[in-house]
Order: sequence, then structure tokens, then C-alpha cells
Amino acid sequence: MDRLFHKFLRARKIPSTACSGCGLGQVHKRVLLALERLDLGPDDVVWGTGIGCAGRQTFNTWRGDNFAGTHGRVYAIAAGLRVALGPGKKIVLTAGDGDAFGIGLKHLLNCARRNVDMTVVVADNLGYQSTGGQFGITTPRGSVTDSSPYGLNEPGWLGGGLDVLEILKAAGATYLARHLSLDGASSVESLVMALENPGFSLVHFIYPCVTHFGAVTLGERDKGKILGSFRAMFAGGGKGGPTDRDDGRGGETDGGGRKDPGPQAGSGPVSGDPAFRLKRGTYHDGRGLRPEFAASLIAWTKNVREGAGR
Repeated sequence: MDRLFHKFLRARKIPSTACSGCGLGQVHKRVLLALERLDLGPDDVVWGTGIGCAGRQTFNTWRGDNFAGTHGRVYAIAAGLRVALGPGKKIVLTAGDGDAFGIGLKHLLNCARRNVDMTVVVADNLGYQSTGGQFGITTPRGSVTDSSPYGLNEPGWLGGGLDVLEILKAAGATYLARHLSLDGASSVESLVMALENPGFSLVHFIYPCVTHFGAVTLGERDKGKILGSFRAMFAGGGKGGPTDRDDGRGGETDGGGRKDPGPQAGSGPVSGDPAFRLKRGTYHDGRGLRPEFAASLIAWTKNVREGAGR
């Protein structure tokens, strides 16, 4: 990280204020490695964020231009910046699961619909960890958290036949991928593809919160064991799309054709929850298949002005 630190980050913002062992640093490093692969530096990238751990530890350390939006609104701000900046600048946004898939989902979907050229990196720690460890909209069913002491009894965006990436694909996103923060070269490759895409890209990283998810949900405080348990939970994942699908009869299957019985009260994380077996890697690749928003708007405006002048 030393090479990347001197090349990309502000010295006064290091070391990070993240908890020791937090997987967010892994996500941050993957993004920097992808930027380095593309020979992009602080002058080439504007880095933005919403609110929460994912933003505070990433955009705030960036040596180049950066900005913070209100909760869930950074995507709308970035859409305006895309028009103002022109194609020479890359826009990278880091946000948490709540900012992207909760309060900001409407703005995120509209950016996908417009195919705005930006790369959104969602750092998902499977709950609202920075506010005490409450369950969120990506927390696996059955998980014991501060706000679900008997186990979470509802599906989120990653289980029960649902996948938020499928919604983004339907909305018009032109590149989508999913990884664990523990994934190495494959996750950097996905980020490179996202950054090269002249349109809306999103890479979803799931990472372990060692403070709340580890201690409360996994019942473990040893950081090495938490990381091992986290990797084991997703051991069934591989390249491709999601494994869970509606069985066509109004119920969900567990990815192997069996009925998903749902969580049992007090059972802890349910190993059969499809969220634990999400496929990793590129989810959807439609790069270059749709016009980019800002370029189209600028060309259309030019035509209108030339028509009005005749």
C-alpha cells in the first residue's frame, strides 16, 4: 500500500480511522490498483461519496478533487458534474449499502437509466454498522443484530429471490459486477472494466465488519477467524449471475431447486440463505451498447442551438 499511498492519498488523512481489520481498506486498495492499471492519477479522477464509513475512509483521503453529497444524493450531483466536466475526467463514487441501495436507490436507478458515465463502488458491510450494527437491506435473513436479536425474518436485496443488481440491469446499467473484498486480481479486473466503460458502472463489494457483524452476528471477535468465517459463508460463489431464482410457483428456491424455508428464530445467520452463495465476478456487461447521457445531451443541445440559429 505504501506505493499507492504516496501516489494517490493525502498524508494527513492516513492512517485510517476505520476499525482495525475492517474490510473497507481492502476495497479501497482494489480501487487504487485499478486506477494505477489504467495510468490514472489524482488529476484524472474526481472522487465523491455519500455518508458513512464507505465515504469517510475513501474520498476523504484522495489527493485529487473530491466532494461529498448528502445521504443518497451523491449520484444526482455526479450526473451534473458529468456534464460540466466533460469526458476527460473520471468520476468515482464510493458509497455504503444503505446510501446506494436504500435512501439513494431512486437516484442510482435514474443514473443507470440515463447511462451516466460514472463508476459507483458500493462497499457493503451487510448492515448499518457505523450506527451500532442494526440490520439493513442487504443483511442475510436469520442474522442476529442489534435490531434483530432473535434473527432477521425478512429478505433483503440479496436473497429471497431478489438481487439488486438485477434491478440495476433492468434500469439500464451497462456494467455490473460483484465481489468480496477478499477477492484479489479478479476484483481489480472488474474495476478496470467498470472504469473503462463509457457509461454507468457499478461494482458491488461485500466486506466484513469485524466490530459488529463479526462479534454479534458471527459470534466471533478474533479478526482472523472472522475473515475466515466470512470467506467460508460465500464459498459457493463463482463467476456469473445470481443463484437464487423464483421457482415459478410464488415461492423461492435456495439455488439448488429446494424450497427455502426461511430463517428460524434465534438461529443466527442462515447458511442456506441465497445471499451467502451469490455468484461473483462480472454480472452484466453491456459496455458500449447504449449512448452515454452527457455526450448525448451535449450533442442534442448543439443541434437545438444550430437549428434555432437557422
